[in-house]
Amino acid sequence: MVGDSYHRVVITGVGMLTPLGLDAATAWAGLVAGKSGIDYITLFDAEPMETKFAGEVKGFEPTAYMTRKEARHMDRFAQLAVAASRGAVAQARLDINQSNYDDIGVIIGSGIGGLTTLFEQTRVLLEKGPGRVSPFLAPMMISDIAAAQVSIVLGVKGLNLCTTSACSSGSDAIGAAYELIKHGDAQVMLAGGTEAIINPLGITAFNALKAISARNDTPQLASRPFDAGRDGFVISEGACVLVLESLEHAQGREANILGEILSYGATADSHHVTQPIENGGGAARAMQVALRKAAITPAEIDYINAHGTSTPLNDTMETRAIKTVFGDYAYQVPISSTKSMLGHLIGCAGAAEAAICLMVIRESIIPPTINLTNPDPECDLDYVPNVARRAKVTTTLSTSFGFGGHNSVLVLRGYAEA
Repeated sequence: MVGDSYHRVVITGVGMLTPLGLDAATAWAGLVAGKSGIDYITLFDAEPMETKFAGEVKGFEPTAYMTRKEARHMDRFAQLAVAASRGAVAQARLDINQSNYDDIGVIIGSGIGGLTTLFEQTRVLLEKGPGRVSPFLAPMMISDIAAAQVSIVLGVKGLNLCTTSACSSGSDAIGAAYELIKHGDAQVMLAGGTEAIINPLGITAFNALKAISARNDTPQLASRPFDAGRDGFVISEGACVLVLESLEHAQGREANILGEILSYGATADSHHVTQPIENGGGAARAMQVALRKAAITPAEIDYINAHGTSTPLNDTMETRAIKTVFGDYAYQVPISSTKSMLGHLIGCAGAAEAAICLMVIRESIIPPTINLTNPDPECDLDYVPNVARRAKVTTTLSTSFGFGGHNSVLVLRGYAEA
């Protein structure tokens, strides 16, 4: 407990759909095995694209999680969020009914929202005219609709909103939900992130920025954080939602507690729309804020799940930030970027990586950073290259940084009674 008036915030459920599988257990098995979820794009004909691969959620059938009518009126990013939320609620064994639905809230982040719907309906407008545009365009494309659809499908009536802070969106959603519960303004929150932008517009947008890899001959080798040969991140899609509860609420219903969120820190670079500060100052301050609020020292962190995008600027910046905060201990703490296997889930990334931290704590295994075969001399820390490592992990730190200078950090710990 941070203070006598604050509530401890615990995690009781995880729902996760990623390029490595349709649930958290399958994704975890793939991560531990060092398996890449990246492959050639099948969601559309990518032949004209500069980049022809991405991380798709393979085998996703929306009607396994919602009615056909519901699915038809949702963009894929919202469908994924509903599916992940159902998974999280099921693991938490959270019974939603008239006695509690007013007290359960939803915060689901998305960096971009319904881009596929927007792209498809823009094409309808240009090719067939305004009279043929779907009346569902607006409610399918807006970023907050994933949280709204989760609320509608699950029947929860507490606070409902979306965080949109680029690649920090998922972390910020969890952080905001954590703060609400910590201060007594909520008892239960479904929190996480979702994204689905694998379409011609999404791929072209990031190609135009020279932000994503174009290693078309070897897609599985394309995401290579901290490697000297990295040439950009890999766009992926997915959703991850956590059930967060006050400790008292979880104990009151005899829930299985999976872990605890200790703190959340966030800062702004106030520097550039796409480029981080080279010295990592904003990222370092977010880590320092999170550690201060958790009332722990850097040496108490047993593992860092790095933002680790596989872009030249991010990976050197993040390495510098870690050195600033952790000093000599930076060379001892194990760090890995699971984006090497999952790709970059954009608005879902921070949520998925928080869930991975939880699994690291519970399973005492650190997933590797795959494709790290020629380390960048400026990235000289322990990134757990290529092979998973067994280790006792109690406390973790997860970093997320986004376009616009967003920096968000979560600290998670294994649950122990006070």
